[in-house]
Formats: sequence, C-alpha cells, structure tokens
Amino acid sequence: MTPTLAGQHLLHAGAAPRVDRRARARDWAEIQERMLVPLYEAVYDRLEVGCGTRLLALGCGSGLALLLAASRGAEVTGVGSGADERLALARERLGPVGRGPRARGAVRIVDGSPRDAVPVPGAPAYTLLTVFGPAGHTACGDAESLKEQLAAATPLARRGAPVVLAGWGPPERCSSASVLRVAVKLADAGAEAERPCPAGRDDLEETAWRAGLRPDGSGRVACPFGYADVDSAVRGMLSTGFFDAAVEATDPEQVGKELAEALHPYRRADGTVWMANVFRYLIARVP
Repeated sequence: MTPTLAGQHLLHAGAAPRVDRRARARDWAEIQERMLVPLYEAVYDRLEVGCGTRLLALGCGSGLALLLAASRGAEVTGVGSGADERLALARERLGPVGRGPRARGAVRIVDGSPRDAVPVPGAPAYTLLTVFGPAGHTACGDAESLKEQLAAATPLARRGAPVVLAGWGPPERCSSASVLRVAVKLADAGAEAERPCPAGRDDLEETAWRAGLRPDGSGRVACPFGYADVDSAVRGMLSTGFFDAAVEATDPEQVGKELAEALHPYRRADGTVWMANVFRYLIARVP
C-alpha cells in the first residue's frame, strides 16, 4: 500500500479537518463493521433475540447490529448523533421509520439522545438495551457520557431487562492491540485517554455499577479481523476512529505509513491480512 492510498481517506482536498468522516463512515460500513458480526450474533443467540424483543441500541453506528436483530423479528430502535456520518448509513440500510428493506421487525432510527427514543404511545417498554459502540470506538462518547446515556435509557426499559455492554478483550488476546498502539504513539497526550483496549478485566463491570446496573453474566467472542489486502486493512482500522487524534496531530501520510508497517506481521503469503481478536460482552440488568 502506498501512502497516497491511505491519504485519500485522511484528508479533505487541501482543507482542514484532515479526517474525511464521510469516507471513514463508508469504510466502517463496507469493510470494518462486519468483523463484529460474531459478537452481535453471540449476544443475540444468548438472549434469544427474536419476535417479542424490543431493542434499544445506543450509539447504533451504521446499523448492522440493528439489521441483524430486525431480521430475527425484533422491533428495533437505534439512537445516534447526526454528527456521526454512520447514522445516515443506518437510515439507508433500515429507513428512518417502519420496516427496513431486509428487516422483518419494525425499525426506528433516532437522531438525538435516549430521551428522544421514548416508545410510541401504547407500545410496551424496551426488553433489551445494547451498547456495542465501544467495540467500534466511542460511539457513545467517554465513560461519563455513556453513564448519562444509560441513566436516560434504563427508565425506558422494563424492570430486569438485560443491558449489554461490549468492548475489547484482554490485550494479550487481541492481535490488533499492537496495531492500535500506533494511534497512541502518534497522537498527542489526550489520545491516550481513548484506550483502544481496556486496561482491566473489570472495566465493563465498573461501567455497569456506575450506571446503577446489576451485572449478570458475561462472555467472550472471537472476532478475527480479515482483509483482502493491506490497503483495505488500513482503511478498516482508520474507520474505527482510534487514529483520528493521530491524524490531526501529525502528518496524515505518516499515520498511513506507520499503520501499514504495523500491519506487516499479520500479512499472509497471498497478500491478505489476518488478526485474531477476542471481544468481551457484559450482561447487566435494569433494577
């Protein structure tokens, strides 16, 4: 991969900001998000998501997790910010209201906060809340913002409803951890707070307790990252958002170059890139 290819997704032509968020959103939807399907499916299997499930997804991103739940017959509501370019892609996939083109369950996409996702009059409370966002960067913002969003969302769910939080597994089980360190190395000190991989095994539990939720089980899921070539791998990793601070703080071409170099150990003889990763999810309960 040449730096020029990476640069196509790092810069607006001759203008700031350096991150082309629309291109990043498309790369996330077309390249990266599918890597998390095993996580989504494992959670839905364990919780028997299907007809009768009323799902509220915080930080719904480009909507693939919603589409999978709706295809099982669940009624789904996704919440996101219009500032996140991925929300527009979720609307394309599922439609703002009603049924998506490939969905069996009713679908609603909400631009705003959980408070804007109050069930329509006469509809029962949500039976499941999910926050898959941290597995795909900070779709719900920092820890304090996530706590606030959960506080706003849990009153919309029935008592005892499961709340799913997800994140990276142990760094030693994630090949991508070494690649993500490039982001920290190149970015300014503020980027270190992003912590692409959790610092401790109890991070999800701590988040749940702070939000007033009761942990009630967890699991780990293998989510290997596989790409057709190094350029696709660079685009996919950049689309997570973990490298945005590095791009803004340094030469964008340098970010692409060093990211490609970090991916080299995971390149196979046929040119494909393969990184073994484990993600972890926590099931908590609404009190």
